[in-house]
Amino acid sequence: MLRFIIFAGLLAMPLQYCRSQDTIQTELGGYPVSIVVTDGDTILVSHLDEVVIRPRIRHATRDLRQYRRLIYNVKKVYPYAKLAGSKFAEINERLQGIESNRERREYIRKMEDDIIGQYQEELKDLTITQGRILIKLVDRETSQTSFEVVKELRGAFQAALWQAIARLFGSNLKSEYDAEGEDKMIEEIMVMIERGEL
Repeated sequence: MLRFIIFAGLLAMPLQYCRSQDTIQTELGGYPVSIVVTDGDTILVSHLDEVVIRPRIRHATRDLRQYRRLIYNVKKVYPYAKLAGSKFAEINERLQGIESNRERREYIRKMEDDIIGQYQEELKDLTITQGRILIKLVDRETSQTSFEVVKELRGAFQAALWQAIARLFGSNLKSEYDAEGEDKMIEEIMVMIERGEL
């Protein structure tokens, strides 16, 4: 019986605390704010954006030059990675409604021709390093490696062919994006780009 009374008392304490608070929405300096009144005290409630703290890089070091080069490369391929993610989602959504394998192949070929016609010249200008970063970012955007994307859309033979070509240039279409490991700096740069800091 004593355990039940203690348990009931512990459950009632948060309820009593919740009843003693009143949240008020008001304006302060023209900005909407929330105010909580607790036991006669008025407390301003503010929501802050997430802050990322990065280590400082010395200005005259080789590391800074490499970091700036990485920022340049990521910013260069970022729009293509976003485009790849949106096009892949669009193609998959459209393929859901197509039953015939022949019509699916025709649709994929048409989309491939459109994309090649529109972006081929720009993608030819990418460096090998930028291509490797793009392969990683495609995995980040689509949650599938570039090899898996090609295999799903064009088949295993085409995926193996493009993988062989990538390997000739020292790249790997099967590279996975590791935001917590080797791609941590790329992830930090991506977050800064998405927040508008770069």
